Amino acid sequence: MPSLIRVGIAGTGSYVPDKVVTNQWFETFLDTSDEWIVQRSGIRERRFAAPDQATSDLCINAARPALEAAGIGPEDLDLIIVGTLTPDFPLPATAVLVQDRLGAKRAAAFDVAAACTGFMTALHVGEAFIATGRARYVLAIGAEVLSRFLDLKDRGSCILFGDAAGAVVLGRWDDCRRGELLRGSLGADGSGYELIHIRGNGSRFPTTAETFEEGDQYIRLRGREIFKFAVARMGELIEQMLEGYAPDELGLIVPHQVNRRIIDAALDRIGMTDEKVIVNIQHYGNTSAATVPLALDEAVRQGRMVDGKLVVLVAFGAGMTWGASLLRW
Repeated sequence: MPSLIRVGIAGTGSYVPDKVVTNQWFETFLDTSDEWIVQRSGIRERRFAAPDQATSDLCINAARPALEAAGIGPEDLDLIIVGTLTPDFPLPATAVLVQDRLGAKRAAAFDVAAACTGFMTALHVGEAFIATGRARYVLAIGAEVLSRFLDLKDRGSCILFGDAAGAVVLGRWDDCRRGELLRGSLGADGSGYELIHIRGNGSRFPTTAETFEEGDQYIRLRGREIFKFAVARMGELIEQMLEGYAPDELGLIVPHQVNRRIIDAALDRIGMTDEKVIVNIQHYGNTSAATVPLALDEAVRQGRMVDGKLVVLVAFGAGMTWGASLLRW
């Protein structure tokens, strides 16, 4: 069996819409308060896409700075993978729209559907394509327009989500010499599919007047059960990625921005503090597949990535699904 090619992160990019939605906006029509939302989730504001913006628009705005940072053009891409649960259309894939608008004429393109683990899944697939010699440059994107799938009468869910996109360009480590991907893990437990789901709009419950009236087009979740799952899974994944490495080798943890309480509880569970963790949920809310690449790009721009140190990317989501990657910057 031929040896695998080493893979690295050549560039990162991100985008958030202009519209800022504060907690006070929800106070105007829900029995809630800024204090309650912050205490429950750590969220103070989030971004909502403009009426004329779809997921592919956010993808494009995240992809362009990632390509620029990587020092390549769209014509150099061999593959584009978009992780999203809010595609522009059921058919075709959002990735092909991105491919066309970017002008990436040589690139294959497809979506992956793993909810909040969507970007991590795209990252793993892109890494495999490069490691096996089937691609030289891959664009992996996590992007969501979740504001279109919120039941604004459900105060337990509608306050949690926002819209955003994040992107990375993956390449051969010899070409980029940073962000080498060392190990990773993906998993799923389909028995928990009802913990967070959108019941309607699929082949099981196609859209009808009745399903629309019942609100089957909206996100539904079971908060307490998700909390327990997320705390345990996040801690396990972080420990799994760092196994065999000295504690002082860790530079940064980039977690899925699901809930500040979940992040804090997971760290406490494994005896870690938050000094080496990037948290931006207070500004953007839970943007599902976009949270990890958005936070990663923010860490890069803020100079929080230390050369030679380890970085853990970790996410989990509906399905239930989970994924993590360890890289050395």
